Amino acid sequence: MATARATSTQGHVDGKGFSADEKAAMRERARELKAAEKSRDARAEGERDLLAKLADMPEADRKLAEGLHELISKNVPELDPKTYYGMPAYARNGRVVCFFKPASKFNVRYATFGFEDEARIDDGELFPAAFGLKELTPAAKARILELVKKA
Repeated sequence: MATARATSTQGHVDGKGFSADEKAAMRERARELKAAEKSRDARAEGERDLLAKLADMPEADRKLAEGLHELISKNVPELDPKTYYGMPAYARNGRVVCFFKPASKFNVRYATFGFEDEARIDDGELFPAAFGLKELTPAAKARILELVKKA
């Protein structure tokens, strides 16, 4: 009676070690874990950068930016916090969807909350892609949240 010896990639050779398929599956899982860890690290790093920018802002801009950060983080968690040209922003798949431009950044009268083309908030031939923001009222929060969720 001959001893069965696995020669395919699916079985063990003499019952020792892992098969080629098992090794390939382990390598694939290791890549998945590394990618997931990198993604978590990138999100955490983006949030650290964003929070550092908020801390450096003058009080009026910081109050608006912190309110936006809380609103977006709680209601649209699939967007990743990051900085964009040194300004707080939120991205999907690495692409910026929306951003906050503090009034102090360019010495202007009001801050701006804007959308990049990734947002796809198009509504007809002419639509606003940025909004002047002086105060984060309940109505402003509702409108921003509506647009960010649409984005």
